[in-house]
Amino acid sequence: MNDKSHEPVSRDKTTGAQPGGDGTEQRKSSGINRRAFLGTVATIGGVAMIGSGGLARASEDFSGYPNSYGLLTDLTACVGCRSCEAACNKENGLPKPETPFDDVSVFEKTRRPDAHAYTVVNRYENPKDKSMPIYRKVQCNHCKEPACASACPIHAYSKTPEGAVRYDENLCFGCRYCMIACPFGVPAYDYSSALEPKIVKCTMCYETRVKHGKITACAEACPAGAITFGKRDELIKIARNRIEKNPDKYVDHIYGEHEAGGTNWIYLSGVPFEQVGFPTNVPNKPPIELTKGFLSSVPLVFTIWPALFGMCYAAVRHQDEVCDEKVASQKKKEEGK
Repeated sequence: MNDKSHEPVSRDKTTGAQPGGDGTEQRKSSGINRRAFLGTVATIGGVAMIGSGGLARASEDFSGYPNSYGLLTDLTACVGCRSCEAACNKENGLPKPETPFDDVSVFEKTRRPDAHAYTVVNRYENPKDKSMPIYRKVQCNHCKEPACASACPIHAYSKTPEGAVRYDENLCFGCRYCMIACPFGVPAYDYSSALEPKIVKCTMCYETRVKHGKITACAEACPAGAITFGKRDELIKIARNRIEKNPDKYVDHIYGEHEAGGTNWIYLSGVPFEQVGFPTNVPNKPPIELTKGFLSSVPLVFTIWPALFGMCYAAVRHQDEVCDEKVASQKKKEEGK
C-alpha cells in the first residue's frame, strides 16, 4: 500500500472491528501510422511464434499475491437490507435503480450484476426455517488467478497485489472471452455501449478506496456485520474459527478458499452452497491450469493473432481519440479569436 499508516484492517461489524484547421492533416497522419502499425503485425507475429514458450510459462508461475486483501460474506448474518447495493451504486456513480433499494419486490426474481448494479442481493428459501429466508450477495469474486485475465487476448484485466481484479475499458475491444471464461458467470456486457465495448463488474473499490487504505463501500455500509474486510489469510482464519465454534450453524466449508484456485471474496453459509445459487462444480485448480495441455497443442496463430489485432484496435482507437481531442482544441482556439 502507498500509505502504510492507513492500511486496511480486518473489519467485522458484528464485533466492531495539428495544425490543420479541419483536422485533415491529423487524419492523414493517423492513417499513415495505422498502416505502419499494421505492417509490423506480421513481424511481431513471427517473433511471437519463435519465442512462444514464455507466454504460457508466465501464467504457470503466478499463484496470486499471498498478502492480498479480501472480503468474507457470512450468509447467516445477511438480512437482505441491500445497503451494500446502495453503497456500491453511490461509490461507482451508477444510475438509480428502477426498483428502490427499500422495495422488497426485487427479491421476486433472481438477479445478476449488470451495467446498472455491480452487486446484487438475492433471496432464497431457508430449508431449515421457511420463515427466515437466506440472502446472498453476488459480485465478482476476484479470483487469485483470474480466468478472465487468462482469456483476455488484449490484457484488459489485471490482478493487483491488493487482491482486486481490475478491468481496463480503454483496452477492451469487445470479444467477451472473459464472460465465457469466468467460472462464476460474473462479467456482464454493457449492451447500451455497442459502439464502445465495455464489460462491467465489481471493482472491489480499488481505485477509490482500497489502494488508498480504506475498506470497501459495501463492507463499510453493512449494518449487520455480514461483510468483513481484511487480509485474505486472516479472513480464512476468522471463517474457520466461526465454523469450529458453531458447527450447527455453518456448513463445514469456506466457499472460495479453494474454488478456481481460490478467490479473494470468500463465503460462509448455514446451508449447502448449491441451495443458494453457488456453482459447486467449479474445480479447485485455476482454469488456466486445466487448459495448459490443450493450449500447448493449439497452433500459435489461433492464440497470438487475436491479441495482435486487439492491440491494433486499441492503438488505432487511441490515435483517433487523441486526434479528435486535438481537432476540438484547435476549433475552440479558432472560435476564441
